Amino acid sequence: MVEHILQKLTIRPEQFGKVAVVMGGWSAEREVSLMSGQQVFDSLTSAGVDAHAVDAGRDIAAVLNDGRFDRAFLILHGRGGEDGIVQGSLELAGIPYTGSGVLASALCMDKWRAKGLVSLKGVVTPAAQEVFSLEQAEQAASVIGYPLVVKPTNEGSSIGVSMVNKAEQLAEAFKAARRYGPVLIEQRMTGIEVTAGIIGGVALPLVSMKGADEFYDYKAKYLADDTVYECPVDLPADVVAAIQEMALTAFSALDCRGWGRVDFMLDAEGQPNFIECNTAPGMTSHSLVPIAAREAGLDFPSLCLHILADTLSTEELAA
Repeated sequence: MVEHILQKLTIRPEQFGKVAVVMGGWSAEREVSLMSGQQVFDSLTSAGVDAHAVDAGRDIAAVLNDGRFDRAFLILHGRGGEDGIVQGSLELAGIPYTGSGVLASALCMDKWRAKGLVSLKGVVTPAAQEVFSLEQAEQAASVIGYPLVVKPTNEGSSIGVSMVNKAEQLAEAFKAARRYGPVLIEQRMTGIEVTAGIIGGVALPLVSMKGADEFYDYKAKYLADDTVYECPVDLPADVVAAIQEMALTAFSALDCRGWGRVDFMLDAEGQPNFIECNTAPGMTSHSLVPIAAREAGLDFPSLCLHILADTLSTEELAA
């Protein structure tokens, strides 16, 4: 399966036309997006693609139309870029773009609803409740039990996330997450964290990661040099295959397309639990999809070209 995606790309760089690498934006993940976007831009230009870095504003569709861009490589993270808003504006403008469409983008940004949908397909996910007040958070904690993860329902990159081991920590954690909107109170898994990158309908080799601190937070993801990555992961082959299958099931249930990343935590018994699905994962030097792709034999420029190739129409592919 992995060999299939390595072999199928026979695209000439000029077939992509003028490409906007859309990055930045106005979300809490702006800086991460700029880092990802620069890496993608550098790789596409080195591969001979006519790529242009575009810092997204709310007029992004007009900017791309006025600039006569043929397609967009969307590497926006967070709300306003990864939640279907920009995707909808590009649909109206008739500009092809990478990654998932409006529905999938919106669903995956909403962790609460994403968990509900994948569970209908038999994918296990930790017990959780969405809350809007500290009183509701306390009630949820009493039902779910400690330890907990407290996080914004609609953010990524571990922004606003806290590990809560006892009741005395809950109020501060709720306040930190509530800054970003609704809050998810979720059962905390005690096993390792693993992630499955997906491209072209194929689940890439799994990656596990561990930060030097208590959990894999923003610092560990993008800044620290002591984060430990393992690919391939040290898990039995049948467990790896089961996680990859769960990732593909969740990806399909959420109507995702093109590429993405599905995250899991293992519980104390080693059972994988779905945490979330990312429709525009990080593409920085520390990011997980490039690590998995490299293990599958796909270097970073080739990965970017594969992602971009999904925007080509049948007619363009035949040209």
